Amino acid sequence: MRSLAKPRLPKPLLPLAVFLQSMGYVDVKMRWKKDASFDAVPVLTHARDLRPLVSLARLLSPSPTPVSAVSKLRRSLETSDRRVASFLRRFPAAFVESVGPEHNHPWFRLSGSAARLLREERDIFAARRADITSRLRRLLLMCPTRRIPLSVAQGMLWHFGLPEDYFECPYFEIRQDGFRILTSGDVVCREDANDGKELALIDDGKDQEMPLSVLQMDAIRRFGSADQVPIPLFQSKGLRLKRKIEDWLEGFQKLPYVSPYEDFSNIHRGSDVSEKRVVGVLHELFSMFVTCSAERRRLLCLRQHLGLPQKFHRVFERHPHIFYLLLKEKSCFVVLKEAYMAGGNTAIEENPMLEVRSKYARLMEESREIIRRRRSGKPAEYPDDHVESEDSEGANSASLFIER
Repeated sequence: MRSLAKPRLPKPLLPLAVFLQSMGYVDVKMRWKKDASFDAVPVLTHARDLRPLVSLARLLSPSPTPVSAVSKLRRSLETSDRRVASFLRRFPAAFVESVGPEHNHPWFRLSGSAARLLREERDIFAARRADITSRLRRLLLMCPTRRIPLSVAQGMLWHFGLPEDYFECPYFEIRQDGFRILTSGDVVCREDANDGKELALIDDGKDQEMPLSVLQMDAIRRFGSADQVPIPLFQSKGLRLKRKIEDWLEGFQKLPYVSPYEDFSNIHRGSDVSEKRVVGVLHELFSMFVTCSAERRRLLCLRQHLGLPQKFHRVFERHPHIFYLLLKEKSCFVVLKEAYMAGGNTAIEENPMLEVRSKYARLMEESREIIRRRRSGKPAEYPDDHVESEDSEGANSASLFIER
């Protein structure tokens, strides 16, 4: 009796490239290893408090201000203290407290050192504006749509060294830097004024040659061409890798490199080539930041716009020779190792705002010393009591690119 079942047609074979792309995955699981050299960099150890300190310095300038005028901004400033007044008192080298004219309310004003740093920050932006704004432009060029929500761009201003009111203040005229703000029609009942708005390029990046990434420039500098683009690796002291992981890492360096500014739609999501692209995108992003570091949770808003996978944060754990996780006060900061361990042998260009950020961090160190002397009963020396040449002092300690 003949079977009534129809013969099953053979399934078409998948292209060989699909198997070759996904077969090299190695499950890398490594314990976190502390590196004390990063704890010695003040601008990294004070990273969590540095941003609210600079924001408060701008709010308290130019005249003394009652603490009640800024106390309700704690959530937006993201101060580590529960009260803004407590945060201000932690940094006497930057903020000077006094008693107000009525009801004995505390008032705060900027110290002479903090006021000078604010002026220096404005002068640096005015002199190096094209260099600083070009980093924001490169971020837009990394996005396939060449635009990002304005709220996301607002959160990235600090990392690129741009003023917090860069989009709101008409004085800056962002169109002269090549930017424009697009507004959709349904923004009537939104709580945030930036909701529904997008930051885009005036020319949309069309008919423009895409820039070379930092890794490509480094390969040209080292090898004369960008045919092979390895990623510089820096091993932390005491960190040992298994043999199979070392073999995988050696093959990972030889994989094709996809620039963050190139189309990536034809790359298999689960392949090692895709992972190398993700590493390259994050390397390029961190190289544009002022301190080449950022709090890990703040990068989540860029995931969809840069074409990163949902769990891209695992890249930081799988590549400890490229990224370092700095754990400070219940926060996790990601640091690009090349910026701090290459000893000047790198294609990363130092952000113009790096020096003034390090001076702010040094004010925080001075504040810690003032409080320590107070508690020990010794007379505390304030920065305003002795005016020094900050140019000569900053030349010695402003650079963060330390040599191992």
